[in-house]
Amino acid sequence: MWLLAFFVLPFYVILSVAFGEVDPIFLTAVPRLNPIAWDFTAFRGVVGDLFASGSIYQHAFGNTFLYVAVATLLCLLIGYPVAYFIARHAGRYKPIFLIAFIAPFWISYMMRMFAWINLLQGDGYVNRILSGLGIVDEPVQWLTGRPTTVILGLVYGYIPFMILPLYATLDRISGFTLEASRDLGAGQVATFLRVTLPLSRQAILAGCVIVTLPMFGDYFTQTLLSASPKTAMLGNLIVSSIESSLVQSGASLVVILMILLIAPMLYYLRSTTRARKLADR
Repeated sequence: MWLLAFFVLPFYVILSVAFGEVDPIFLTAVPRLNPIAWDFTAFRGVVGDLFASGSIYQHAFGNTFLYVAVATLLCLLIGYPVAYFIARHAGRYKPIFLIAFIAPFWISYMMRMFAWINLLQGDGYVNRILSGLGIVDEPVQWLTGRPTTVILGLVYGYIPFMILPLYATLDRISGFTLEASRDLGAGQVATFLRVTLPLSRQAILAGCVIVTLPMFGDYFTQTLLSASPKTAMLGNLIVSSIESSLVQSGASLVVILMILLIAPMLYYLRSTTRARKLADR
């Protein structure tokens, strides 16, 4: 009942809007709840624009996939060592480290992004430090449509979602298993590559899925840290479409995004089910 009320019905309304019509006078969306009467003209138009060279939809899709891929990889490269350190070497200080990672969630996402705006301004601390170290001769304009700034914001905003599942899995790996590997002649590096890393594969996959899915729909980070058409993401197009008379286009983009994200979700569920069956054996 919960899934029906908060997932199936809202998504059906989105489909009704995407395949509905637009009021010719007020230019507002008129949903068609009867699937027999659905009109796929607007949806086909959006799909066609995705493959049209130089279109804004194609540009936003390219930015979204690039930013999400790079940000997810950085979250993994940064988050795994942090989670490993907390799980294996933090000792009695584990609660302190975990509180340090959870504490930012007590502050709104918008306020945390505003903090980055202050840090990255022309006279912010980042430029002051870079100038003081002699790395740059003049302040870098970080907030003028730089992809690196958007990726930085995505990594900062979502990396805790990568660290927590990794820590939960790494912390459950028995120390006796690692000791057995060393007793059999494996060094620390070999033990990590042959024991720890394979046992944490499901956590890596879960962390990537948890981080990637909200990134695809993120629009707030780009709006605050860039607000430039050059770095527009799919979420920005959806919001701008809904706020204008192109509600059908926005709903069509949501449907396309859902179709694209079904594949990694199914792979994750299939991999998780297979791992559970192997564990039961």
